[in-house]
Amino acid sequence: MTDPREEFLAGKRPDDVALFLADSYVSDDRLAEFGERVEDGVLIVVDGERGRNAFEAATGTQAMQFAKSAMELEGIIEDDLTGGQCPEAPTDEDHAVQFVFAFAEEQNEDVGGIYAEGDVVHAYAKCTCGTAYSDKWNVPDADA
Repeated sequence: MTDPREEFLAGKRPDDVALFLADSYVSDDRLAEFGERVEDGVLIVVDGERGRNAFEAATGTQAMQFAKSAMELEGIIEDDLTGGQCPEAPTDEDHAVQFVFAFAEEQNEDVGGIYAEGDVVHAYAKCTCGTAYSDKWNVPDADA
C-alpha cells in the first residue's frame, strides 16, 4: 500500500491528517503538488502539525477549533473524505462540502464503544451553507 489516502483510510497513518479542499472553495492548482487530485478538489495527507498549519492557511480557521465546533452536529461524510451530506439539507441541492479535516485514532479498548472495535477515522466538514458537521467510523478490517 503506497497511496497516502489509502494508507490513511486503512488506519496506517495515525500521526497524519487528511484535508480535502473543494475546487469551489480553493482554486490553486499548486495544491495538487502536495496531494491527490480528486473529482471535485484536492485531497492532501500530511503529518499532523503540517496538516493543521495547512488547514489553517487554507481556511483561516484553526483545525482543532473547527473540529470542536463541528462535533456539535453529526452528519455524513463520505468514507473517501471527498464529500458528504449536510445535516441541514434534505437533499444535496445547494449544499456541497467546501472542505474536510480528518484524523485517525488507533483502537483503544479502554475507551469502549467504536474505539474498542478498531481504529477510528474522525472527519469534520464544512458545507457551502456554512454548516459544520462531523462523522466518525471504524476503519474497515483489511482481513475481513
